[in-house]
Amino acid sequence: MTRDTGREIEAEPTVAVTGAAGYIGSRVIDQLQSVYPEWNLIALDNQYRGQVDSVGGLEIAHVDIRDRARLTDALDGADIVFHLAAVSGVDDCEENADLAYEVNVTGTNNVAWFCRKTGAALAFPFSMAVIGDPGTFPITADLPRDPLNWYGRTKLLGERAIESFADGAFPAHLFMKSNLYGDHVLDGTVVTKPTVINFFVSRAVAGEPLTVYEPGTQSRNFVHVKDVARVYLDSAEKLLADLRAGKTGSTAYEVASDEDPSVMSVAETVARLADEELGIDPEVKLVENPRAGETMVEEFAVDTSRTHDELGWEPTHTVEESIRELLRRQK
Repeated sequence: MTRDTGREIEAEPTVAVTGAAGYIGSRVIDQLQSVYPEWNLIALDNQYRGQVDSVGGLEIAHVDIRDRARLTDALDGADIVFHLAAVSGVDDCEENADLAYEVNVTGTNNVAWFCRKTGAALAFPFSMAVIGDPGTFPITADLPRDPLNWYGRTKLLGERAIESFADGAFPAHLFMKSNLYGDHVLDGTVVTKPTVINFFVSRAVAGEPLTVYEPGTQSRNFVHVKDVARVYLDSAEKLLADLRAGKTGSTAYEVASDEDPSVMSVAETVARLADEELGIDPEVKLVENPRAGETMVEEFAVDTSRTHDELGWEPTHTVEESIRELLRRQK
């Protein structure tokens, strides 16, 4: 949909990032500073899982997205909001179900409401957990939603809210991202998260068994955090163009790689590379799966052609290369 008049954007647009102290958000800030040093940046985080207090000299304001009045003041003047603040991960959402609802649902509504009132553009990541067990492959963002866990349900509610708020009011990009891995270094701080591959590398370095949930043949698609952060820069260019043209409404994009190995094969790769790089020979151990609502498909191919064609994005990191990098840093 196109509005009658587009938004006037200053030569130096203002971009706000919620969750700016986190795994993805801090990397997005770092890349924005590097590629668009003239842009004005607003960085917000309540430090629930924050790992840094500042990025490249930019202080991260302590703002909780559940506080709508404070959030509105903090976002004032933003042309684009990258809404990355969330309680993420299946376990964290199960253990903190109320908090997950308040942040992922209520907080996301607050951000989307700000964008609807001001006309600011919005980019928001949601998880492939919203799909549940895919019925067809390759996976696209157009597949039906059938989440198997609370994390997926809260992200689905956030996705639907943004779709509704954006209609006729502002442009929005919704990123359906696959399983992240890797880390990045900011001002001497290693920013990471215990995702599947990172978890295996940490255990290998610690001399502990690499525990794989049964049956081990379940497949996952893996994409590096640096590649995921880059999609927001590609998104910013298109969102600014859409704002100027008066376009509104949401578009969903897939953010994934072409690598979808089984969890067991990933553990075996980590074990092999740990031996090559560090002389460590960790045990790979199959254990009982504690997650009843886990996707057990044996393939996880994702079609990212829309993301490539419309945003120009494609992944550049590979799993094996990145595992080596993680291990070498330990050495």
